[in-house]
Amino acid sequence: MDKKKLIIMGGILTAVLAGAVVFFLLRGNGDLTRRNNTLRLAREYIDQGEYQRAMDLLDQLLIDDPGDGEARALRDEAIEGKRLAEMRRDDGSPLTAEDIARLLEEFRSRGNALTLADIERILAGVLPGSAAGGPSGGSGADVSAAASAEDAAAKDAAAKASAGAEARAASEAVEARKRAEAEELARASADRQARMKEVNELVEKGKSAVARNDFRGAEEAFKEALSKVPGGETRFEGRKLADISDAWYEGSSRNGATPLGSDAARRALQAARESIAKDPSLALPQYTLGRLSRDQGSWPGAVTAFKEALRLDPDNYLYAYELGRSQFRTGQFAEARTAFENAVKLNSRFEPAWYNLGGTYSALRRPGDALNAYQKAVALKSDYAPAWREIGRIYSVREDYSRAVENYGQALKYNPRDLASLRALGYAQSQLGQNQAAEASFAQALAADSSDAQTNDNMALVKIALRKYKEAVEYARKASAGAPANERYAYTLGLACEKAGDLDGAIAAYKASAAKNPRYVRPRINLGLLYLDNGFPDAALVYLMEAYRAEPASFEVNNNLGGVYARMENWPQAVERYEAALASQPGNSTVRMNLARAHVGERDLPGAREAYLEVIRLAPNNYDALFELGKTCAGMGDAESARRYLAALLEKSPSYSGKAEAEKILAGL
Repeated sequence: MDKKKLIIMGGILTAVLAGAVVFFLLRGNGDLTRRNNTLRLAREYIDQGEYQRAMDLLDQLLIDDPGDGEARALRDEAIEGKRLAEMRRDDGSPLTAEDIARLLEEFRSRGNALTLADIERILAGVLPGSAAGGPSGGSGADVSAAASAEDAAAKDAAAKASAGAEARAASEAVEARKRAEAEELARASADRQARMKEVNELVEKGKSAVARNDFRGAEEAFKEALSKVPGGETRFEGRKLADISDAWYEGSSRNGATPLGSDAARRALQAARESIAKDPSLALPQYTLGRLSRDQGSWPGAVTAFKEALRLDPDNYLYAYELGRSQFRTGQFAEARTAFENAVKLNSRFEPAWYNLGGTYSALRRPGDALNAYQKAVALKSDYAPAWREIGRIYSVREDYSRAVENYGQALKYNPRDLASLRALGYAQSQLGQNQAAEASFAQALAADSSDAQTNDNMALVKIALRKYKEAVEYARKASAGAPANERYAYTLGLACEKAGDLDGAIAAYKASAAKNPRYVRPRINLGLLYLDNGFPDAALVYLMEAYRAEPASFEVNNNLGGVYARMENWPQAVERYEAALASQPGNSTVRMNLARAHVGERDLPGAREAYLEVIRLAPNNYDALFELGKTCAGMGDAESARRYLAALLEKSPSYSGKAEAEKILAGL
């Protein structure tokens, strides 16, 4: 329906902190009854808003079995719920329990974290539509800036962007430990120096063996080294065990989720515990424990270990950074912010900390601070593609789409295969009316992943904007088939079919969309308009009343209901609905004109006159309003006013289409 207006709006992915290697383990037999009861109780806690209690229960399950996917998904939902519960609106007020329940329902349907833009879209409800010409068109739809989940390529890019800086930081830490040890060694006797030097050489030999995956050789070297530690050198022995643990950790990290990697992780854990037993003041073994917990997805354990490492070595920015990452993953966003702020204070040139600080500010709904942090990251590392992408997202949320396009371009310059940036770029281009450019961006994204439902839906909407309706139907069908539970994709399919002239297909798709979500008004509005335009006002009323029950204050719903009642000549109801529409858009002259005509229909000429006068005040060149105002005044017996308005009409528009009728009325006054 050409009179409807296509509204394109996007969802923006918040920052995702750099991921860690995860060990995938087979599920043990365990006590299934206890597990199922724990899951059921955790679900009850989430439904009651007791997110931390749910997380505590689920952490226990995951400690027993890190491969329990159901527990992990429920734990992620609890983390998301806690994040939402900590959020504040722009006025500082928290989200309501109803808001959080609605958002978590969306979270479950997607299986991934919601972005800030998603949250704002869902909280805002459906978008306002056009009000041009009679009943307004309900054809608005959403084009999302990114896929429904952060794609693997984008996550990998973020991890790689941080890896180099983290490796440099680790190398710096090793050198610092060597310097400190050399200073202590210099104070020892010549005999002890020789023996400690021999121990150091054996530890280095073991490290080299670990790097070659020669675990047997490494074990022999480490064992010999520890046997040669001079008596009474407990602190020295603790440091050597910490170094050994660190070496085994590097072996586990390099080998990942393999038997060799698991063996190295076990050895790292044992050496770290022995190191702590020898000297509880050492920070390095705590750091290793934190990394082991992090890699297995045991985030509360990681938080505890990294916090202890930082307590023991408060000037170590890498410890502060890892603590922040782990706190973020457990939903402790305020604490993570403090940790990352500490990290950049300790080392202002550590770009991963700035990047992750930006992500934490985004989670806390502080986009201005997030933007500043991301800009610090790219100032330090100009090719930091994930940070450029997040800057683009912030500008996109601000509706500064020109800057968004510019920053997405920077992200793609350094990582051309970043699908998240491609999808977000297409959205920003569509918002600028650059639909051909958006079409090209979405085509490139679909060439890399043709099955992504969100991108197919975005492409369908851009095709509609380009009047390529048959192509739009194809992409909309792919989107709807790829995510059959998504009501918005079904709605887009209905819109594309309607534009392509397939009214039966449009009605079927709109009905399917409406059935998926009883509160989604757009398909109901469009069904109402289709039935109304084809002469079935009773059927139109059914769907528009469903929309009204879902959103009784909606401008679009009330205006369209007014049109249905006017077609049915139920003038009192038409007046009531038009007045309800004007309550949210009092300056809308078109609806005001509809109200005036409805007053005429119910023979309320004084009400009609006031409405026409308001239309002329809002739109002085609305000649239809001037003509009908003159007729209304004539009908009221106010000949003087009728002559004044009709004469003004003929003076302003000598060729007005109703000129003959206006002259006839004037002649009879």
